[in-house]
Amino acid sequence: MPSKNFASVLMAGALASACITTYTRAQVMKGLLGGPEVTKAVAVLQPTQGNKAEGTVTFTKTDKGVRVQADINGLPPGKHGFHIHEFGDTSSPDGMAAGGHFNPHKMEHGSPDAPKRHVGDLGNIEADSGGHATLNLVDPALGFSGATSILGRGVVVHEKPDDFSQPVGNAGGRVAVGTIGVAKGGEAK
Repeated sequence: MPSKNFASVLMAGALASACITTYTRAQVMKGLLGGPEVTKAVAVLQPTQGNKAEGTVTFTKTDKGVRVQADINGLPPGKHGFHIHEFGDTSSPDGMAAGGHFNPHKMEHGSPDAPKRHVGDLGNIEADSGGHATLNLVDPALGFSGATSILGRGVVVHEKPDDFSQPVGNAGGRVAVGTIGVAKGGEAK
């Protein structure tokens, strides 16, 4: 039988858990009730097992959506599927812990300019003959709060091009993964 002290700790923990779950995701992302608005985030990409791809992807709020700027090295030359995935979990050697494409509205897979697509469908990134790839686009579907919040989600670079077919574009395995987190200086004053 637990002591009174231990039982009190358990009850306090249960009460704290109940209180925390009453906050919305937007409130948590804004720093629990009234924190600063997030304006910038970053994902540091690490290679999956057997690969060499690494780099950074920066996400910056603009008036027209979120600017996505990627700088990646160590890729095989050519196009590679480039997506935001549902989880920021980079713990598996093959990158599969990041789950599937981020798709909060339950749409079909598509190109970044398709009117109906997964929020995470960012198309392809193309590596030059030296394995270096960059990307600079503004995506109106992305956000830092609400249902389209990318904070805490994963970024995945795939081994093959995304051909935009169903259900997820035949882009193959995952060569790099990263977690999207609030960047230093990414909170509005």
